[in-house]
Amino acid sequence: MSTTAIVLAAGQGKRMGSKVAKQYLLIKDKPVLYYTLKAFENSLINKIIVVTGSGEEEYCKREIVEAYGFGKVVAIVSGGKERYHSVNKGLEAVCKYVPDCKYVFIHDGARPFVTEEIIQRAYEQVKKSKACVVGMPVKDTIKIADEEGFAKNTPNRNLVWAVQTPQVFEFSLIKAAYEKLIEKENSLKQQGVLITDDAMVAETFTEEKVKLVEGSYENIKITTPEDLKIAEVLL
Repeated sequence: MSTTAIVLAAGQGKRMGSKVAKQYLLIKDKPVLYYTLKAFENSLINKIIVVTGSGEEEYCKREIVEAYGFGKVVAIVSGGKERYHSVNKGLEAVCKYVPDCKYVFIHDGARPFVTEEIIQRAYEQVKKSKACVVGMPVKDTIKIADEEGFAKNTPNRNLVWAVQTPQVFEFSLIKAAYEKLIEKENSLKQQGVLITDDAMVAETFTEEKVKLVEGSYENIKITTPEDLKIAEVLL
């Protein structure tokens, strides 16, 4: 059964306060994206699709994929305005370059600490449930706020997870869900619905439940300058 990873590397990294996109920033002399691709290159994944910002395809090919010899990368495509547009571009590329794909792993390029163990756990689960996402139970008490910023209620901390990536699906399931999302995105915007991750797409447009799979507290996303310092320590 063919497995494909879609690695999203189209973010601008505005919160990083850098002119360089966060996936190309260096951690100990290597780009963030290098560590992410290396994890999938050395895993059970068969093929990798990289989704970059518009106009960055050649740079990513030359400076990342070819420079570090990532042989599983079969395509580099440009993303879209929103994250879900970039995912959809990646799914379309899977159809073109990996037509026999059975399971797809959707992962943030700015999460360089995904491990082979996490990938394996997600793979074993998706074969059972068709849809799963990596995450960890939250450590802090969570408050739900009202529109004026006052605490409205407190969910049971034992039931609250912080969701990470990869988010893993039977390919035909998530491809059909994304087709419905793109078809209905204007009406969803009018309703004020914000699509924040792939699990939400599956939850909204399919009848499959999404299983939560243990990731790691070290599986952080590089978003702010502080995250780069943490990343250096983790390496």
